[in-house]
Amino acid sequence: MWRVCVRLLLLLPVVVCVPSPSRPPSRLCRRCCDQQDPAPSAAHYEMPEVRTVINMTILKGDKGDKGDKGTPGKPGLEGSPGYRGPMGPKGSKGQAGAPGDPCKTPQSSFSVGRRKSLHSLDYYQALVFDTVFVNPYEHFNMFKGKFYCYVPGVYFFNVNIHTWNFKETYLHLMHNDKEQVILYAQPSERSIMQSQSVMLSLALDDEVWVRLYKRERENAIYSDDVDVYITFNGYLVAPVTQ
Repeated sequence: MWRVCVRLLLLLPVVVCVPSPSRPPSRLCRRCCDQQDPAPSAAHYEMPEVRTVINMTILKGDKGDKGDKGTPGKPGLEGSPGYRGPMGPKGSKGQAGAPGDPCKTPQSSFSVGRRKSLHSLDYYQALVFDTVFVNPYEHFNMFKGKFYCYVPGVYFFNVNIHTWNFKETYLHLMHNDKEQVILYAQPSERSIMQSQSVMLSLALDDEVWVRLYKRERENAIYSDDVDVYITFNGYLVAPVTQ
C-alpha cells in the first residue's frame, strides 16, 4: 500500500505538466535554470488600402447649355509651306483699265526775232528781241535777250542776221560770259544775210545770248517793220540722263 502511494506521488508532476488537449497552454513549461526569452514584439499592423470608387451613373446626367466662347489663344508657330497646288482654270477677260499718263519727255525750245535795226553804242551790247515765234516754256527771257537752261542737256542754237550797207557786222554767240562762235561781215556796198549755228552742252541755269562787239568802226544789223531779218533759235536735242 505504501509503495503504491509513493509511485502515485512521483507520477503526479508528470501528469500535471501535460497540456490539456482541449485548450492551448498559456505558456510552455521550462526549467528554472533556462534563460528567459525576450518578450514577443508587438504584432505588425498594416494600413488598409483605400480605393476611390466613382459612381458613373451619378455623373451622367442631362447635357447642359453651351457656354460662352472663350478668348482666342496666342497664335501658334508658322508651319512649313505646303506643296504647290495644281494650276486653276483660266479666268474671264477683265475690263480695260483707264489710260495711263503719257511718257513725259523733257523739252525746251524757243524762236524769237527782231523787227528793228540796231547800231551798237557800247563795246559790248546784248541783242534784245521783240518778236516771239515759239517760247512755250518761257525759257527765253525777252527783257534780257537771254535763254536760261532749265533742262540740262545738249542744245542746238542758230542766229540769222542781215548786214547793213557800208557797216561792219560783228556778233558773238555767248555761253554765260564766254564767246563760243562768231558771226562777222565786213563793210560792203551790198547787204547780205549771215547765219551761224552751234551745239552746246548746258548745265542747269546756264545762259546763252547774242552779243554785239564794237571796234573802231560802226557795228550795225538791219531790219524793218515789214519783214523779220534777225532771228535767234534754240532747242533741246538730248537731255542729260541721271
